[in-house]
Amino acid sequence: MIQRTFQWLLLPCLLTVSLWAATDSFVGNWKLNPSKSKVIDQMKVESLGGNKYAFDFGGGPERIVVDGTDQPGVYGTMLSVTIAGSDTCKVVRKKDGRVLLTATWKLSQDGNSLTDNYTEFQPNGSQSTVKYLYKRTAAGPGFTGSWESMMPIDEAFVLQIRSYEGDGLSFIRSSEVVTRNLKFDGKDYLNVDRNAAQGSTSSARRVNERTLEITDKIKGKITRTEQVELSPDLKTLTRTVRPAGQSEPNIFVFERQ
Repeated sequence: MIQRTFQWLLLPCLLTVSLWAATDSFVGNWKLNPSKSKVIDQMKVESLGGNKYAFDFGGGPERIVVDGTDQPGVYGTMLSVTIAGSDTCKVVRKKDGRVLLTATWKLSQDGNSLTDNYTEFQPNGSQSTVKYLYKRTAAGPGFTGSWESMMPIDEAFVLQIRSYEGDGLSFIRSSEVVTRNLKFDGKDYLNVDRNAAQGSTSSARRVNERTLEITDKIKGKITRTEQVELSPDLKTLTRTVRPAGQSEPNIFVFERQ
């Protein structure tokens, strides 16, 4: 009798979850509108004494000796940094022996801005170069401190959102074959994506039927928070991403396809 009563009590909950999954307004294909979106790139450079520094480009600090040699970095890459003078620095990142990117930094005379001649190298041999301008947001001598730059958005990629295990959701960026599965129970789940930082976790909760909140951590420390919100007409989806320590959020505006 107790078991049967429990089953009847559980049935409405199961029906509610199934109904939510079937009618979830987030599910669909969403195309980024670059003109309404903005991305702020942040990097931090910290002196650890001598010629050892910590570089954080958003994937967690990489602690290396600045002597121009290849040293282990994040995501299985090798990072090398060379100081070519008081106002010039060269950064090179490789993976499996192949150069992924190079960046030449140049400090302004007053030390409050930094130009970055950034070049990416694709597997097919093609390359693209962009010149970025960073503004100092935290004090430090030379290249040390915190820097932020407004980044251009060129790709109007499509974000696919699908149901996942009851009331969960999968976020799929097909152009990069990246899938992020979220359960909305507030618990931390280990990120299993091959590009995720070691020890990174995500937790999520539904604020209401049109708003989600996501918290990312690395080894228990919050690295960013995110709010995903639908417009009242359910035709626009806005992701507001707040990396820890960044002065302004990144905003991605998507339109339903």
